[in-house]
Amino acid sequence: MNLPTPAIVAERGAQRLPRWALLAFCAAYVLPGLFGRDPWRNADLSAFGFMASIAQGHASWWQPAIAGIPAEGAPLPYWIGALAIKALPFLDAAFAARLPYAVALALVLILAWYSSFHLARTEAAQPVAFAFGGEAHSIDYARALADGALLAMIATLGLLRLGHETTPELLQLLAITLYLYGMAAAPFRAGKARWALLVSLPMLGASGAPAVALALTVIGAWLCRRSSYEEVRVLAWWLLGAGLLTALSATAFKGWAWRVRLDDGIALPTEMLALIGWFCWPVWPLALWTLWRWRSHWQRRHILVPTVTALVPIVTSLLMNGQDSALLLALPALAVLAAFALPTLRRGIAAAMDWYAVFFFTACAIFVWLYYLSMQWGWPSTRPLANVQRLYVGFQPSFNLVALLLALVATAAWLALVRWRTARIRHAFWKSLALPAGGVALCWLLAMTLWLPIANYVRSNSPLVERLRPHLPTDGACVAAPGQALSMLAALEFQGRWTVRADLPLAKSECRWAVQSGLATVPEGWEQIAVVRRPSERQLNYVVLRRR
Repeated sequence: MNLPTPAIVAERGAQRLPRWALLAFCAAYVLPGLFGRDPWRNADLSAFGFMASIAQGHASWWQPAIAGIPAEGAPLPYWIGALAIKALPFLDAAFAARLPYAVALALVLILAWYSSFHLARTEAAQPVAFAFGGEAHSIDYARALADGALLAMIATLGLLRLGHETTPELLQLLAITLYLYGMAAAPFRAGKARWALLVSLPMLGASGAPAVALALTVIGAWLCRRSSYEEVRVLAWWLLGAGLLTALSATAFKGWAWRVRLDDGIALPTEMLALIGWFCWPVWPLALWTLWRWRSHWQRRHILVPTVTALVPIVTSLLMNGQDSALLLALPALAVLAAFALPTLRRGIAAAMDWYAVFFFTACAIFVWLYYLSMQWGWPSTRPLANVQRLYVGFQPSFNLVALLLALVATAAWLALVRWRTARIRHAFWKSLALPAGGVALCWLLAMTLWLPIANYVRSNSPLVERLRPHLPTDGACVAAPGQALSMLAALEFQGRWTVRADLPLAKSECRWAVQSGLATVPEGWEQIAVVRRPSERQLNYVVLRRR
């Protein structure tokens, strides 16, 4: 029985977002943060360290390591970065490793668009047919809804930082979005769907998430067997084959690892809801609205496929004590669900979303510009610069004309977008996400242009390495650093150019020099040379030691 859908869309409501505007949104989101920065602390710098260790011959391809500490999980993400470094020796190693991951982020946005497009083409997803015609055409409706899904991805806060880092999680995100595309395109692009599943699930297993891949295999096979499309039912066998390849790839790449943190206790529901609340904003309220408005169609593939694809990472994040890196994998499916809410939104809700976006992101832009003007020219006040220099000792602002011009263009584009959205009546149903997506892209671009020097100074380990350099030999001497964070080891090895060993305690190390943090007493046989502190920290000290 064909139930009436809640989507009532006239022909003019299915207007497409102009392609140049869609490309401008993607470029303003993907490109900032790609140029002119160091790898940032923690996961970004650690992943780059493993990639550089392979490319420079410090570790084997099958066992990436930093300072003798092997990497956890499968090495495929590190291979991609290492191959980029070796293929582009004339570029900075960190920039070369970042390039394929920027391409991966762009592919995530493209695949999310096509996933929504194919799901919206199914018969159960079509809008209500009018008695005298005038309803949206099938393809036009699908394209407009796919534009909304892409805008929802850009507007999501959780993708902003993790999507621009060079980490295995970004490759996992690409793999699960490719899986979502394969499931969505199966009724219309059977050949492409099969290849997408055969590639995505083994890629997910070889990137450190084999359990998620196997869960998606079982759930996907179940969904395919109950489908009314013959092409989709046949796809179940391809899914089982992809699951077998996933298990083999995870075993070959040593990707199996127990990451469930039952010893720490499962994350409290309130903590998990708080994480979802900000990490998945604004797609989670729209996704819930979709599940409510389309509740009579919950067994249809345009609702069921993205729902189960999102639930697997959400449950995984819960079992991992609320890891945002696991929750990242739910964002493409949530964005697809959010897109199906757009044709059913009431006018008051859409207006509230618009005004919230205008005030919030305009205030953020004004804040960034005021701090930038103060740091560069001392106007309207020198207090912001004084606050920055007090918090981050040694920071000196620098002027970049290209960054200033890009920021001016982005700000002018934001003002034009606000005027377009508020001064005219637009009937396209994706209009409610134009301002949230544009605001996120604006603030990210301003941060990666006007605030890039201070962000680099705070988030990079380069200032700490420069403070350590006068106290350590510069000839690649051996430096022991057991017990230190992987990002610190990567900074010492690939930014400081020292030979770092962290796999042996100080008593057994053959190095003459050592760097330790949080040291209460000087170990026997060593003498203290200097105490160094990262400019952005006030408590953690790094002690430089020399063997007696």
